[in-house]
Amino acid sequence: MAKHKNNPTTRIDIKPKLRDSMTALLNQQLADTLDLYPQVKQAHWNVKGPHFIMLHELFDKLAEQLEEPVDDIAERITALGGIARGTARDAAARSRLKELGRDFQDLNLVGELAERYAALAASTRGAIETAAREGDADTSDLFTGISRELDKALWFLESHLV
Repeated sequence: MAKHKNNPTTRIDIKPKLRDSMTALLNQQLADTLDLYPQVKQAHWNVKGPHFIMLHELFDKLAEQLEEPVDDIAERITALGGIARGTARDAAARSRLKELGRDFQDLNLVGELAERYAALAASTRGAIETAAREGDADTSDLFTGISRELDKALWFLESHLV
């Protein structure tokens, strides 16, 4: 019988197979969320156009708001006995998000970030359903909170495109 991938000594009362499954799910969301952070910072640093200062400040705030879910996801992985795969190389290799383009004109950039936030929010909702279906209510709840914040950030971005 194959040994499970997670720390077998944790006292958490979740079966090893479920811990392995949730660790993989969490690590995928970690990669995507980690990838979004530098894309938002890239937008923050390079935005150009008549809405520069407003968007420069918004992008900085949005990037800052991604730090907490990144930390929460990584800590849930380790609580389950897994290894959080959170290096820039890991995130870049496994992220499902499109790379940010090089058009740094203000509203074009807002649209590109909105696409990435929408994609991450959708995959997070999928992760909520997967965790709930597999029986990990705590991981599902973690993703529910993250989903709300991603939707709010998406609303902020889309409000500039109306």
